[in-house]
Amino acid sequence: TIASVLNSKVGSYILNMLNPTVSYQSGDVRRIPLPEILFERKTELQIAFMRLVELSSLDWRYSEISMTFQVPPLFSIEKVKDSLKSTYFKLRSQWQSMIDEMKRLEEENNKIFVEAYGLEDELTPEVPLKEITLTCNPYYRYDSKKSPEQLETLLKADTMREFISYAVGCMFGRYSLDKSGLILANQGEMLEDYLQQVPNPSFMPDDDNVIPVLDGNWFTDDIAERFQSFLKTSFGEENYEENLAYIESAIGKDIRKYFIKDFYNDHIKRYKKRPIYWMFSSAKGSFNALVYMHRYRSDTVSTILNGYLREYKSKLSSKINQLETVETSADSSQAQKTRALKDTESMRKIIKELDEYEKDVLYPLATQKLEIDLDDGVKVNYNKLGKALQKITGLSEK
Repeated sequence: TIASVLNSKVGSYILNMLNPTVSYQSGDVRRIPLPEILFERKTELQIAFMRLVELSSLDWRYSEISMTFQVPPLFSIEKVKDSLKSTYFKLRSQWQSMIDEMKRLEEENNKIFVEAYGLEDELTPEVPLKEITLTCNPYYRYDSKKSPEQLETLLKADTMREFISYAVGCMFGRYSLDKSGLILANQGEMLEDYLQQVPNPSFMPDDDNVIPVLDGNWFTDDIAERFQSFLKTSFGEENYEENLAYIESAIGKDIRKYFIKDFYNDHIKRYKKRPIYWMFSSAKGSFNALVYMHRYRSDTVSTILNGYLREYKSKLSSKINQLETVETSADSSQAQKTRALKDTESMRKIIKELDEYEKDVLYPLATQKLEIDLDDGVKVNYNKLGKALQKITGLSEK
């Protein structure tokens, strides 16, 4: 009963009378009078209260940072004909039912207490939509002054970003399409540990814990290519093009551009500047590679250096040779030659940037075979890798 009154309009009203400050004490709560009629309706209050707790817990469970996280919202319901759009609409309908039910229960709870305390002239039981504290409620999650259309756009975009984040988790083996909850979440775990829990995965995690994030498909395990494979596996190939277009429309950009420009910032925000995926990045961001810190090993930096950075430079050099052939070919148009010259100059600058990143940062770090200890926390371990990682304000030391 006391929990119900504290979560009602009446509770706030009485506490403000007993202690008109911003800080309530336990003694203030004990002084709240409880009319006899409330005990007669105790069962009714308990049922409503438990359902409200259940709705809040269900809403929080679909957040990736929740201790009880199992799957993201889009996987919490039965898919509709392999269509991401139809599945989202079904999910949105379910969310609206939760929002409506919580609003109804909170208003019924308020009504009981308003009547019990005889405060009909002072308070009304109605609860504004922006005060229904579910993250699936856009009026609470965002600025309620925005139009309904703007709020729906924001909610859909964030839902797709959560889907993308889960996809990256599956790429690293943190999650799996075939088993709910965490899979690899202990220090030093490898693909072999994943396969012990998921023997025949429908989507195989990355084998070396390094996923390049580049402006083109330079590697077979490139993050954009891996995401497209994940989308086909999770929602089928029949509507793949339509599903990808739906995601890109929701987030407002091409999926590769999203991974290059926005994904890591979204990840940092989601994990409150304590990221679990770390972005190795050259000075101007021409080279980026993502790793999962729980799978980090002392040879991870060497893998990035030898398997990706140097390989990328070699591929750029080969591309430059091809472009130089275009520049000198009599069969090339002037427009083709001009474009080839421009691309060549750009790639030479990138190679120079990567040479400096290798010489000054990555190679010295690789020779150290640096160990980390997850018990030290993200801040300590992230800063051990220094300039090799993308700087994060509030986390990276000067």
